[in-house]
Amino acid sequence: MLGGVTQTTEPAARDDSLRTGHEALRPRRVHRVHRAWIVAAVAFVTIIGGAAFNALPGLLIDPLHQEFGWSRGEIGLAVSIDMALYGLTAPFAAALMDRFGIRRVVVVALSAVAAGALASVWMTAAWQLMIYWGLLVGLGTGAMAMSFSATVTNRWFVARRGLVTGILTAAGASGQLVFLPLCAWIVDRHGWQPASVTVALAALAVVPFVMLLMRDHPADVGLAPYGGEYVAKPAPARGAARRTVRVLLDAARTGPFWLLAGSFAICGASTNGLIRTHFVPSAHDHHMPITAAASLLAVIGIFDIIGTVFSGWLTDRFDARRLLAVYYALRGVSLLFLPVLMQDTVEPPMVFFIVFYGLDWVATVPPTLALCREQYGEDSAIVFGWVLASHQVGAALVAFLGGVARDHFGSYDVVWYAAGALCAMAALMALMIRRAKGLPAAVAG
Repeated sequence: MLGGVTQTTEPAARDDSLRTGHEALRPRRVHRVHRAWIVAAVAFVTIIGGAAFNALPGLLIDPLHQEFGWSRGEIGLAVSIDMALYGLTAPFAAALMDRFGIRRVVVVALSAVAAGALASVWMTAAWQLMIYWGLLVGLGTGAMAMSFSATVTNRWFVARRGLVTGILTAAGASGQLVFLPLCAWIVDRHGWQPASVTVALAALAVVPFVMLLMRDHPADVGLAPYGGEYVAKPAPARGAARRTVRVLLDAARTGPFWLLAGSFAICGASTNGLIRTHFVPSAHDHHMPITAAASLLAVIGIFDIIGTVFSGWLTDRFDARRLLAVYYALRGVSLLFLPVLMQDTVEPPMVFFIVFYGLDWVATVPPTLALCREQYGEDSAIVFGWVLASHQVGAALVAFLGGVARDHFGSYDVVWYAAGALCAMAALMALMIRRAKGLPAAVAG
């Protein structure tokens, strides 16, 4: 790397040391854009394409219920399978990429998402919904979870890792911002089948870019990572999956792991499982147009980026346990007010709720990750992967139970109140996490 541009290969760098006189001053051949940025751009588009499905479930609960007569509990079960498999696949996704390569894993994952979304157009039974939405889409999206972003960032970047991580994290919110209003408009004007086809085509459209432009490692194209020195491509890793399981077993013997996993499960329950899945059908129960409700969810996607960045800034300066307690407590209070905010039109109090919930949506991630790092050191990334899995399991349970509650009580009010109580429990759990031994006073807060 010279002046922010790329050097070609390791041997070329070695030859430069032998130049003398005016030859040593001769500029090398440079590229204006490092290949790492192209790979990052492809990863960004890939995450958007894979995340397109996340816009669908909340939009299709009522149409599927009306067309097939399936209960909301049955539809919610399919969504819960998807979310659970997403979470349980994520810890092993990095191991799969180490073993088989990023490009192969991502192409298979995108194909699985497209197959599940497309096959649902011809389904006639609820069990098919669980196979297509639950199994295929769950495995596909799980393989493109945060581990995909982390793998691309760690391999291709030494400098600007924080920036790239933030950009790729924002890709999921960007996908929500793009596809929620689009799919809502399609469902409203043309029915749910064209919306499902749109998601399938979005996933398939990314595949050629991945195959042509994505590379597993900078050494594949004779480059050093951006901001770093040339390193040879390592041999395919073996035993990574065993280590993933071993770290889980070790962490499960400690109290902080269960407090982190439990509180993050409630985080998933109150975001992906509750709001993302059931907000639109709940608003529709109050005669709000589906396009208006979907647009409100898209606004959450804007503000969760702001909230996450600000939360990261706060995490560097305050006790992460107290931050989590504040986040969960405020989220729980806001949910208690949601039933009275539901109307047939979008009023300012509802907009305020949406903005606040967006700021709080993934603000829990930086302090949770900081606590994992504080408690588990070198294994913290794997531990966080399992804590993230608990997030999705919590989301899966509420996606299912929320539909069951709606079938039984005729409204979602009890769901909002129960979620508010769970958030209060998560706040208490965060405060119960003990400080790691030997932590500097400045870090401990």
